[in-house]
Amino acid sequence: MISETRRRAYLDAMQVASWLPRTELPFAAPSRPELLQPLIDPEPEPAQPITAAATVAEGPAEQAPASTAPAVRPGKPQLRVVMPEPKKPEPVATAEVPAEQQKPVEPPPRFALQLLRAGNVLLLVELPTGESFQSRDPAYILLKDLLRAARLPDKPQQVGDGEPIRWPLLHRGSLDQSGDAARDYVQGVLAGELEQMGCACLWLIGLPALRFAGEVEAEACYRELNIEGIGPALAMPGLEHLMEQPGSKARLWQAMRRSMPRWVVGLNTDMNDR
Repeated sequence: MISETRRRAYLDAMQVASWLPRTELPFAAPSRPELLQPLIDPEPEPAQPITAAATVAEGPAEQAPASTAPAVRPGKPQLRVVMPEPKKPEPVATAEVPAEQQKPVEPPPRFALQLLRAGNVLLLVELPTGESFQSRDPAYILLKDLLRAARLPDKPQQVGDGEPIRWPLLHRGSLDQSGDAARDYVQGVLAGELEQMGCACLWLIGLPALRFAGEVEAEACYRELNIEGIGPALAMPGLEHLMEQPGSKARLWQAMRRSMPRWVVGLNTDMNDR
């Protein structure tokens, strides 16, 4: 155990303020009064001057051997606390990966799809605003026009709980949110719904529906696809694209006429008769 004076000197050197209670604390040991007194530096003793008379009186006395110990200067003792320097962390050796093997981290795709049913056709439609269709939305009015032209009910019904298929599922965490995971998720939802209700054809409307359900790009629009595990599907551009590009409606109508016999019963006979 070190003395209280030395302990407080160490604390002062480390710039640590020490506090002592001036009143009795409950369930605490009684304070020592001597600790409450301020530290008083010891006064240095005055040096006695050596006069010449005293030197002569002593005569040629034997000289004391010179001491090898350093002279102690009177005054306040200087305490020097040496703090150990923090050790620098050693660099961890990592294997260098060639630049051509370092793949940039791609952000997860973001989209919202609505699953609807009109007659014996299942529709996977991109939501332009990311929210469910409202009755007065221009995109929803155009979708109803397309259904009437295809001889289907113009009031499509929501499938399941009616909630859109959104991606990413989670904005944080370690869950895989890549494009491949999004494709597996969308195709799994479609396969589950088709297994329960079945349909004659699937409409893929919008680029996210084409990519993550049909595994095709925009170049596949106006064509009929055969998706493994799902069945026949008609690739269509998004509703916003149809509103902005009037000429695309004519191409879509031609593609719908070619595929219409899939969902309209007896249409093959009528068209052959014509």
